[in-house]
Amino acid sequence: MIAIGIDPGTATTGFGVVKEYNSRLYHITHGIIKTSPNDPIQQRLLDIYTQLLECFSKYSPDLMAIEKIYFKQNVTNGIYVAQARGVALLLCAQRGIPVVEFSPTEVKTALVGYGRAEKHQVQSMVQRLLTLSVLPKPDDAGDALALAICALQTKRQVDIS
Repeated sequence: MIAIGIDPGTATTGFGVVKEYNSRLYHITHGIIKTSPNDPIQQRLLDIYTQLLECFSKYSPDLMAIEKIYFKQNVTNGIYVAQARGVALLLCAQRGIPVVEFSPTEVKTALVGYGRAEKHQVQSMVQRLLTLSVLPKPDDAGDALALAICALQTKRQVDIS
């Protein structure tokens, strides 16, 4: 089974693709989609869609994990995250790919065992679980890998028939 994790953002969207085979996790790829702040929002969203479509076509994920939206103090930033998130959800709907959602606290708890773990602790666990030689970078891509791992750990709760 292949899972793709998406850490959505209009400026930067992280993605990470992980395969589970015989109860073992394998890193396939990770990276980011950057958009230009000089482009209008509709072009930025189209760029995210086009690059995610390419990634979905190349790796054929069975499942997508995406970060839940949470508004700390910056509602405007949350709106832009929501727009990028909507693009990824649309792509899954078009392709019939099931989606699981996790809050940052749920990801930290699943990977580190502590919901207030620091980012470097999560990245270190991702590195260990995927036997990477270095910490996954940039952070958005590392977060996306963590989401994909969570999806594979909880896949039994998702109807992926």
